[in-house]
Amino acid sequence: MTTIRALDDLEGAPHANVFPDAEPKTVRLALDEGEAVPAHDHPDREIVLYLVEGRIELEVGGETHQVTGGEVVRFDGDQDISPRATADSTALIVLAPRADE
Repeated sequence: MTTIRALDDLEGAPHANVFPDAEPKTVRLALDEGEAVPAHDHPDREIVLYLVEGRIELEVGGETHQVTGGEVVRFDGDQDISPRATADSTALIVLAPRADE
């Protein structure tokens, strides 16, 4: 089965679940300039964040990374994560279950 969704058509702010009840969990994050998500974690997940447009300061595990539209970031969800938009921004985030090592 193939499912296609338009990011702009999703409801929910700042988070919208792209494919409800499906793995890997996929979320559209839309932040206005200056808006932030409080520090949180996603235990047992590997995370890929694709910044579709805008600019964010992404704090991961105490380090701050400058991310601009078109860039992709991959990180471990077991650490504190907090994105803050420095411009209106839209990201697609995939939270994949961690593979057994």
